[in-house]
Amino acid sequence: MQLTLLTLAEPNRFNIVELLRNGPKSVGEIVQALGISQPHVSRHLRILSEAGMVRSRSKAQLRIYSLEAGPFQELDEWFDSFSILWEERLDNFEEYMQDYKKKEDL
Repeated sequence: MQLTLLTLAEPNRFNIVELLRNGPKSVGEIVQALGISQPHVSRHLRILSEAGMVRSRSKAQLRIYSLEAGPFQELDEWFDSFSILWEERLDNFEEYMQDYKKKEDL
């Protein structure tokens, strides 16, 4: 998971992942959408691939990239582990506000 977070910390790689959320794209489509050079896109895609975040397939002369679910499921589970903490805090806040409102109504 740490590798996924470090990989996403680079803005261009984050933008590529965001773009691929909408579906598979060729390198050329990514270049056009993000306005960065083809060598830079290819380098970022290689890093994303090495991190297990994207996969590629050949379609004629094109390389088509898509997201791999695994690393993102791992991140989702990790973020979910914080939801318990926030739910408790929000429940406590709700109780506090209800008590405050009761005192204010008196």
